Formats: sequence, C-alpha cells, structure tokens
Amino acid sequence: MESDSGKQQQKDTFGCFKLVALIALCFVLVSPAESFDPLDPTGNVTIRWDIMSWTSDGYLATVTLFNFQLYRNIMNPGWTLGWTWAKKEIIWAMMGAQATEQGNCAKFKLKIPHSCKRDPQVVDLLPGAPFNMQFTNCCRGGVLTSWGQNPSGAVSSFQIGVGLSGTSNKTVKLPKNFKLLGPGPGYSCGPAKVVPSTAILTDDRRRKMQALMSWNVTCTYSQFLASKNPSCCVSLSSFYSDKITGCPPCACGCQNNDTCVTKDSKILQENVTSTHRKSDITPKPLLQCTHHLCHVRVHWHLKDNYQDYWRVKIAIINFNYRLNFTDWSLVVQHPNLNNVTQVYSFEYMPLLPYESINDTGMFYGLKYYNDLLMEAGPKGNVQSEVLMKKDKNTFTLKQGWAFPRRVYFNGDECMLPPPDSYPMLPNSAHKPPPTITFITTYVLRERS
Repeated sequence: MESDSGKQQQKDTFGCFKLVALIALCFVLVSPAESFDPLDPTGNVTIRWDIMSWTSDGYLATVTLFNFQLYRNIMNPGWTLGWTWAKKEIIWAMMGAQATEQGNCAKFKLKIPHSCKRDPQVVDLLPGAPFNMQFTNCCRGGVLTSWGQNPSGAVSSFQIGVGLSGTSNKTVKLPKNFKLLGPGPGYSCGPAKVVPSTAILTDDRRRKMQALMSWNVTCTYSQFLASKNPSCCVSLSSFYSDKITGCPPCACGCQNNDTCVTKDSKILQENVTSTHRKSDITPKPLLQCTHHLCHVRVHWHLKDNYQDYWRVKIAIINFNYRLNFTDWSLVVQHPNLNNVTQVYSFEYMPLLPYESINDTGMFYGLKYYNDLLMEAGPKGNVQSEVLMKKDKNTFTLKQGWAFPRRVYFNGDECMLPPPDSYPMLPNSAHKPPPTITFITTYVLRERS
C-alpha cells in the first residue's frame, strides 16, 4: 500500500510540474516582453533621450529613434511615439517633430506651451517642413528603413524643450509607459534606463558634445501583437510539375470577405481615386477578393535545373488597392542561399543571425526601379530571378527541398502551404512541364 501511495504521489507531483511548465511556456509565448524573432534575434527599435542643456524650469533634449531591425522597416504613415510624464512636465517647444495634441494649456497666460498633455504622442514632420522647424534626421514623415537595407535612413531625431521638470540629474524623473506605433500596433517598449552620457558630433563633425544625462528605451516587435492573422502567403510551382500549389484558403483570415472587392467593382473605382491624398492616418485596407484574403502573395517558381546551377523566379503581388509598399523587403530562409551566384533585378544581402549558418537572405528593390510595390492592379507586382550554385552533397529536388523554409514580407512571416501539397517529382521523365505562359498567368492574376 505504501508503495502504491508513493507512486500515486509521484504521479501527482509530475502532473503538477507539467501543468506549471505549460503555464510558464504560455506566458513566455504570449508576453510582449519576450518578443523574439529567430531570424533577427537582436532586432529592436532603440529610443535614445539625451539632455543637452538645462533651462530655467527644465531641459533641452535630443530624442533619436534607431531602427536596429535587419529587415523590418517602418513605412508610411510612419512612427508615433508616446509616453507618460513622471511629474507635471510640459513641452515648451519642438523641432523636427510635433505633438499630435496640445491639450489644456489654459493656466499659461504669457507663453503657450507646445503641448500640456500628460501623455503626449509625437510624430515626425512631413517632407518639405519649414526650415526653422527642421532638425537633423527629421522630416521624412516617420518612415524608417531597416538597418540592413539602409542604415542612414534608419535613424530619426527631434529636439524637445521640457518644462516644469527637474533641472539637474538628481531631480529629473524619467518618463514612463513608452509606446511605439510603427505605424500600427506590434511594438512593446520596456522601461527607460539611464545609460552613460552620449557623445554627439556637431553637424560639421568637427566637435564632440557630451550629453548631460542620457537614457534608453528598447522596443521589440511581435507579429502576434500586430495581428492575429498573417498578412501574406506563399504559393509554389516548378518546371517538373503541372501542379501549382496556391496559398491555403483563408491563409490570412476570412473575416474581411464581406468588405473585399472584385476587379470590376464600381466601389473599387470610387475608392481608389480618393485614396491618393497625403494623410497621416492609415487607410483601411481594400482587398481584392481571393480565396486567401491576403494583402500580399509571394510566388516561388523553380524555373530551371542546370548541371551546376538551378534558377528560381520570385514574384511579389499586392492585393491591397489602398496601400503601396515603399522600400519593401523579402526575407527567405533556404539551405542553398549560401551559394547565391546572381540576383537579376533585386538587391540581395545575406542575413547571418547565427554566424555559422548562412541559409537566410534579404531581397529588396533596386533604387528608383522597383523599390516601390504599387497598389493592387496591373502594376502591383515586382519580379526577379535568382541563380544558385549546386552543392552536390545537399542539392536535391525531392521532398520539397527546393522550396523555402520561411518567408517574411516587410518583417511579417507569410503563411506557407502544407508540405504535403508541394509540387512533387513526376514518376515519368516524359511528363510535359507547364508552359511559361501558364505560370506567368497564375503569378499575375489571382484565380478564385
């Protein structure tokens, strides 16, 4: 009896341990603070706050946003940065950015502050802002390229004059509850932390100035927080099979099937003509009706198999009639990307999140040629071909090896078809391959 009782107690203990472990795992997966991207493990947006001088009732500071993410950019209408003041601070003036609301400044008689909100939200100025309002690295409408694509375009700065705060390192209180929209949800920010004072070069780069006090805020991205559904999907085809594997049905959720439009819809014509206005508000998506209801589809076509090389054609198709993608990026994980020989009409950069493994790369558009993916329609696609050298020890066309393991568009992971639906090698070598015209028709026109 004692032995049975001991065994039962062990079972109960083990069951409790499994339950605790499962709950802990759920917290890790869901917690915004644990946002982790395996292809960009150190990627983040860092906000650096440097106090450059003290004023009679506060300080003058430079705030800089660094997009240290390798392939995730912040596109139009740009970033929005918010926080909560620790005391009763106000913003006297700003250069290079502006608060979206002034708030209640009725108690100020002589000089009216720029913003009296306890929880202000700040946005970048638009291109063409008056010269006396500009600041270094400002005025791009909040658009930030990824660090891997263009480090010089991944930085944004503004100057802020703060009042009713402390006037020394001991009396200044750090703002709290930082929030970053880029441009939509998805980012979660940690608390502000005091760091060693920053040394900043002047515009002529001949003098170095030391900040009086500095603190950093780190924000990380989670696709789970951004949306419960993916925004893109992947379709596949190959020269050796007449089967085209499309995106899975409802790959991006079918909750929008009542608001999608067909190509010949009258609503489409009315809405498209009214969405080209410059606005700081993200327009609601107007998607073409498809069986997957994704904003973007990436098509991977295994085109040719030579003796020493093999060739892939990549096409990216936009199905959103109200959104184009500037400085788009496509990240692909595939074991043969360590032998990329030539990329024909995209730029290419290997990504090495783990230095010993070279199986991930980023594709992006050529400047002034195809770096803009237009809204849905005849011009809403970009295409390229990639030539890769065969590694005789690993190369194979069996078991779906030639198709990507992961695909990200603009930083969001795309839905791949189930592996058992991939185009399979034919039993007979005489089976006629699909024609180029047939493949091109599928890539450029969605079939319901």
